[in-house]
Amino acid sequence: MSSAVADLERVVKEIAEEMRQRTDRGEPASYIPELANVDTGSFGLVVIDNDGTVAAGGDADMPFSIQSISKVFTLTLALGKAGDRLWKHVGREPSGSAFNSIVQLEYEHGIPRNPFINAGAIAVTDRILSGHQPKEALGEILRFVQFLADDSSIAIDRTVAESERRTGFRNIALANYMKSFGVIENPVDYTLGVYFHHCSIVMNCRQLAMAGRYLAHSGRNPATGHRVVTPERARRINAVMLTCGHYDGSGEFAYRVGLPGKSGVGGGILAIAPGKASIAVWSPGLDAYGNSHLGRIALELLTKRLGWSIFGA
Repeated sequence: MSSAVADLERVVKEIAEEMRQRTDRGEPASYIPELANVDTGSFGLVVIDNDGTVAAGGDADMPFSIQSISKVFTLTLALGKAGDRLWKHVGREPSGSAFNSIVQLEYEHGIPRNPFINAGAIAVTDRILSGHQPKEALGEILRFVQFLADDSSIAIDRTVAESERRTGFRNIALANYMKSFGVIENPVDYTLGVYFHHCSIVMNCRQLAMAGRYLAHSGRNPATGHRVVTPERARRINAVMLTCGHYDGSGEFAYRVGLPGKSGVGGGILAIAPGKASIAVWSPGLDAYGNSHLGRIALELLTKRLGWSIFGA
């Protein structure tokens, strides 16, 4: 074992142990009933480096609802289908508002600020759905995630999806508002059905880190050599993750962690160290912005100890 691999595995184990001992764990997402009762004592961390070395700590194999992290994969799919035409339906700027805010849509004539807030992700989902039945579109999204992670066992938690559908009044309002501006082209119920279900994909940290490797390696899966997206597109997806991946906490995440990342209210974060590693962390207690409290702290420690911030050591 090389000294670099040993250092990586040691750092990951140390951070997982430090997070296990902390008492400031945040609160789970209370507005989705199926997520409200998740044990905040859980913490998992996985780093997969250039050579495919997997460093894991804590509850690395415990499954969780990836929620908004799925928006990275739907954005990748939608760009593959529509190319830069996608940006006519959704912007690329940080929102500065809550992830489910309707205020900006009113000011900006129904065009969502970026693809990672809820309105933007709904608009992206609508692009994937166009020309398909909802089951076909959802199957395409799930197969894509399974392909990226090289794991056909990844599935959707339909109980969580139904829980979101029953309580997703703001998302329903957002979708209908965009529909009034012609941003949503398909029936709102169809688009929202696909959206709720892809947010309910269940993965563990190991699977999630595997799925993100193409973004750490210029759009190519280093294990297979298969190119998922062009280097330019991978760079641009990472750029949007850096500026918009944590809702109105994106600036704080960039300041403290210094990596592109995307969070989900299930407590997961996918972070990318370009040219170095794909990282997945999970701790279900959230901060005031809806991002994993211990997940962000763990990633800050990781980038400091390994010198991985894109802004320098």
